[in-house]
Amino acid sequence: MSNPLLEIDRLSVHIPMRGKGLLSSGIKLRAVDEVSLTMQRGETLAIVGESGSGKSTLGYVVAGLRQQTGGSLKITPSRPHQNGRKPVQIIFQDPFSALDPRMTVEDIIGEPLRLMGQDRGTRRGRVLEVLEQVGMPAEAAQRYPHQFSGGQRQRLAIARALIGDPELIVADEPLSALDVSIQSKILNLMSDIKERHGISYFFISHDFGVVRHLADRVAVLYLGRLMELAPADEIFANPAHPYTRALMDAVPRIGRGRRKRGQVLKGEIPTPLNPPSGCVFHTRCPRATAICSTERPLLLPLVSRPAQLAACHHKE
Repeated sequence: MSNPLLEIDRLSVHIPMRGKGLLSSGIKLRAVDEVSLTMQRGETLAIVGESGSGKSTLGYVVAGLRQQTGGSLKITPSRPHQNGRKPVQIIFQDPFSALDPRMTVEDIIGEPLRLMGQDRGTRRGRVLEVLEQVGMPAEAAQRYPHQFSGGQRQRLAIARALIGDPELIVADEPLSALDVSIQSKILNLMSDIKERHGISYFFISHDFGVVRHLADRVAVLYLGRLMELAPADEIFANPAHPYTRALMDAVPRIGRGRRKRGQVLKGEIPTPLNPPSGCVFHTRCPRATAICSTERPLLLPLVSRPAQLAACHHKE
């Protein structure tokens, strides 16, 4: 097997809190805490979890927008990226705030090429090419972001990510700001781009329906820690970690009767300023025992399903 495209080893992002009183005494917000995983070329890895789980922070580190405070991250592109080209690009959650309202679409999408030193004529040709790839007309190049719908703006954001010819795209909840009727179109577009260009997606989402459609593997984060990592088919068929199961039980279903009592996740995620000891999920876990509050579980494969890893003392 070739080298992985992305290798993350015990990566942490601990943010010092500055202020008066207690906040000046060295307290750190543990946004991401010793996460390790790899990604293969052409793979879609979905990162799921509740708000505050560290999904976006981890994605920003992968995209080069934030520096980790511990551990390592290695990207091994399959082709040389010269003249300022970067192997990783990002699609942000809100397609409106991510696009400069004072710039035309041509300038927005072509900005990475301008920074690489390409002339305007070359940039224009490449902009028209990627607009066609995302299903936008050529005349869109001379318009401004406010003249487009939310779905169209997200297509423009995807075009901007594509123009630098990346091998990995970090997609930070790219569908959550869109109407449901538009989400499927953008999802199909992303699937088509992956198939045509062999791009890998680091796909951050809280929508299990979308994840099930797009992901090859799923990583479950809770309070900055990796709870479970497995192929999508396995994790949806047999979630091993109680947190993963609770997330899936919280997804609305039609025609399947009532859920069993106790399966829906209760309570709020604890503060990352002072995470629980041992397993960080033990304060909300229906299966927690004494060991869960004192000993941090390792992320280990299941005996019956070695491709499925879970950090739980009582994994199924």
